[in-house]
Amino acid sequence: MLCPTCARPLSDDAHRTADDSPGTGPAQPGPATAEDGDPLLAALRVSEARLRAAFWDAGIGMALIDPEDRIIEVNPAFATLTGRTVGELARTHIHEIFDPEGMPHRLFPALVHGERDRLRVEKQLKHREGRTVWSKVTVSLIRDASGGPLYTLALVEDITEQRRLGDRLEYQALHDPLTRLPNRTYFFERLDAACLTADRSTAPPDPAAGDAAEDEDDGPRVGVCYLDLDGFAAINETLGHHIGDQLLIAVATRLRRGFTAHGTQLVARMGGDEFAVLVTDSRGSDQLTDLATRILEALERPFDVAGHRLVVTASVGVVERSVQETTPTDLVKDADATLYWSKADGRARWTLYDPDRGAHQLTRQLLATALRPALERGEFTIEYQPLVGLADGAVHGAEALVRWRHPRYGTLSPDRFIPLAEESGAIVPLGKWVLEESCRQARRWLTEFPETETFVSVNLAARQIWDSDVVADVAQALERTGLPARLLQLEITESALLGPGGRPLQALQALADMGIRIAIDDFGTGYSNLAYLSRLPVHVLKLDGTFIEGFRDPSPTGSRAEMPGFGARRSDADEQIVGAMVQLAHTLGLTVTAEGIESAAQAERLRLTGCDTAQGWYFARPGEAELVAAILRDNRDGRDRQDSGDGLEGREGQDGREARG
Repeated sequence: MLCPTCARPLSDDAHRTADDSPGTGPAQPGPATAEDGDPLLAALRVSEARLRAAFWDAGIGMALIDPEDRIIEVNPAFATLTGRTVGELARTHIHEIFDPEGMPHRLFPALVHGERDRLRVEKQLKHREGRTVWSKVTVSLIRDASGGPLYTLALVEDITEQRRLGDRLEYQALHDPLTRLPNRTYFFERLDAACLTADRSTAPPDPAAGDAAEDEDDGPRVGVCYLDLDGFAAINETLGHHIGDQLLIAVATRLRRGFTAHGTQLVARMGGDEFAVLVTDSRGSDQLTDLATRILEALERPFDVAGHRLVVTASVGVVERSVQETTPTDLVKDADATLYWSKADGRARWTLYDPDRGAHQLTRQLLATALRPALERGEFTIEYQPLVGLADGAVHGAEALVRWRHPRYGTLSPDRFIPLAEESGAIVPLGKWVLEESCRQARRWLTEFPETETFVSVNLAARQIWDSDVVADVAQALERTGLPARLLQLEITESALLGPGGRPLQALQALADMGIRIAIDDFGTGYSNLAYLSRLPVHVLKLDGTFIEGFRDPSPTGSRAEMPGFGARRSDADEQIVGAMVQLAHTLGLTVTAEGIESAAQAERLRLTGCDTAQGWYFARPGEAELVAAILRDNRDGRDRQDSGDGLEGREGQDGREARG
């Protein structure tokens, strides 16, 4: 021990054994007596005994170290940590006990040289048996009387169990408990590290090198194969979740064994039946698409799970780019979007990220989010396209077509946002608004042109039938606007009308009983279940425009023998199909409307088949309600002039129809 005043060693012979090792314990201090001689020396010996007792009996390891990093003395707790005796550790260099790796390079020398007084660090101790003991080490500087550095005192606490517990908790936090694969958190940590490392390692371009050097190397790259098992939910539902879990374990094992590369490739479970393979320092999209191909091939091999041979496929989204062009969040977001493109394209395949498709998808998402607020802000408007009778050329009605006056993207047609509205459910409030506004406009036409009784035709989405009381909605719109039910026509597609369940049929029957006309839109492109037509409450069949494309030739059937080839055969076939559908509809008491009429020739040939009404750009493009009113007004004025004898002679045939169009 040292004298606390002068720092010189004190005699401790009473506490040493014959082999120069400490005895079984420190001597107990006794009271100072006159026999002790100098009272000051007696007091120092009492103080020494107390300090030695504290040093010897301390519950944590303590070591006194000289300036040459050799141990002067240790207590039994320190010796126990290393598996050695107190005597064996005397004059031992601390590097034989502490692992020198990881020792703070600046802080420890600063402490030894007296520039700081204390240092705390976690270090590994070398146990005699070869195992590692984790310890928390606090090193304090002991100064001499002049304040200079003399010795260092190390306090060592065993934290091995705490460290093991921390390691277990860290493993659990970063790994999936079912498959033992790295989880989403670990995946993002590795991805973040790859991007940060790349940022630090990317030097600014050399101006002297010019553009060629910049094109040659755009910095480190990273790629992700994001995959999802196709039809996994069906396995859970039919065989049970325990079989599904075992399948996930088998898939994870196959992916880990086949596609984990130390330092460059990481396989992780992202959640559910989604997995991802991260490739750092990738070499281009070809490497990632090749990896995706091998993943699909590996998963196509059957899995034997609990007595079941299961065959599964996967859809893979592939993204590969320079780390300078992306962030970890954007990379995974694009990979996830590409995965769902792969599913939409047919499943069991990989799809490479396409920026143009991504921009389109983003636009779709922005539009879907803005639908309901846009309705509240009044950004929607309705245009009307006349429905013209082919026999008399008069306007019988008009189809209501909603438009979105978007402040950023301009005027959007229904095909841009109606599917989004149906997916999000916004079609219900939007459909109610269109219905009521259309009925209100038809009522205005009736007020101005009571003799024509022009009807309005409104499209009805299937979700309006399923998600709302469409019968009540229609009744309310008619009551508010005062429009007679006979002047409202509702259009619904075949797929919605003939889908499963009886609710659509019940709703349509109730609407028909109110006197509302029901039209099947795009007839011939859906189920086309003719057996339903005799039992459905339907009044009108609207033929899809694809059937009208073959009517562009002005010659009637039978005079085109000089027109060989596929085009002529298709034209004949379309004409025969339309003629048959018109005849069938008339037999059932239905009227027929043709869509997409672009020329007088088409209109004439359709008239010859017996088609009742038509619409298309030949007659009028969709426009404001005043467009229909202007046509009705011209027709009325023309009739008035004829009745008064001031009008021109009525023109028959095609020329007259063109003038009215």
